[in-house]
Amino acid sequence: MTKRVAIFISGGGSNMLKLLESMTDDHPARACVVVSNDPNARGLEIAEARGVPTEVVRHQPFKGDRRAFEHALSGVLAPHAPDIICLAGFMRKLTAEFVDPWRDKMLNIHPSLLPKYKGLHTHERALAAGDKFHGCTVHKVTPELDGGPILGQAKIPVLPDDTPDRLAARVLTQEHLLYPAVLRRFAGGDNRLVMLR
Repeated sequence: MTKRVAIFISGGGSNMLKLLESMTDDHPARACVVVSNDPNARGLEIAEARGVPTEVVRHQPFKGDRRAFEHALSGVLAPHAPDIICLAGFMRKLTAEFVDPWRDKMLNIHPSLLPKYKGLHTHERALAAGDKFHGCTVHKVTPELDGGPILGQAKIPVLPDDTPDRLAARVLTQEHLLYPAVLRRFAGGDNRLVMLR
């Protein structure tokens, strides 16, 4: 049975696009909706152009009431009946109340080799630490920020002339390969680690 995937975005949606492009032919999943907290997110236009339904839940009206925001998210999700949620550049931290019902059904991609550099500014932090390698990770989402079980990683060398922007661009290329590979395996019921080097 084909799995239904909801993709959460906040911006341009480049990882979302790669996931959408991958879900064809014999892929065990299909996108059922793209959800954003920003009505101006460019990824919404991309999804609509590909015939994928979209929903928007602006977070600003819920300032200080994360629970109400997440209740609204659940409300727009329900009619689409997703089996899996993929966070793809969704820049809102989700609470345990939202995450727990989706335990083992929600994925995220993070631009570091977790458990290193949870949170923001990962490329700057890797360069400041003098790391020889950097990369990205796909993991199951738990209430702990960037702390869920790892399903895949892509590793790249840090080059002598790397800046945060150059490093970010090279990591993003790997994200576009890793996330679709992990989703395909995960949607098929396979939790084995995907490693790209």
